[in-house]
Amino acid sequence: MTGLAFHIDVSSCSGCKACQLACKDAHGLEAGRLWRRVVEVEGGEWTRKGNAWCSTVFAYTISLSCMHCERPACMTSCPTQAIVKRADGVVAVDGGACIGCRYCGWACPYGAPQFDAATGTMSKCDFCADERDAGRPPACVSACPLRALDWGPIDQLQARHGTLAQLPPLPDGAQTGATVVISPPARMSPLSPDCVQLANDEEILR
Repeated sequence: MTGLAFHIDVSSCSGCKACQLACKDAHGLEAGRLWRRVVEVEGGEWTRKGNAWCSTVFAYTISLSCMHCERPACMTSCPTQAIVKRADGVVAVDGGACIGCRYCGWACPYGAPQFDAATGTMSKCDFCADERDAGRPPACVSACPLRALDWGPIDQLQARHGTLAQLPPLPDGAQTGATVVISPPARMSPLSPDCVQLANDEEILR
């Protein structure tokens, strides 16, 4: 597997949302349409052990966009074959073939495809094709002040950063073959999905 992928270094992400803003600016996305979003995650609790109180409280932010999956649920759900996985691994929408039924948005476990009310079609991260054609990184990667985002062929990213592709509260990356590499928070303890919650769900779940 050599398709393009993002590397997300959660331990370096400050949640500043420069990536999100750069994406919106680069693609002219109106308010409410997000191809990249920064999810704020929190959880844990204080528990008493004898006379001591122990904390498992944690918080982190993770910058998410389309995972350009190996087996994209958006692609298989599209009744007009408007979504394709290209040879470079990028999952793209053919606006000319899309009828705007939104099935892809409902099928994607990451909520990546977004409806464009102006064109009546679906839209999503295309890995900044224009930027890459010009020899530049995707806008989100360029904008990150802490270098928490990187990109490249997934085999090279995995060689440098490992193979983790899931972090609570994301769904199991194996479901669709998420093409992403995640570096977890520096102080990551085993978590059950039950102890993790979104802190900005009203902002990102549209």
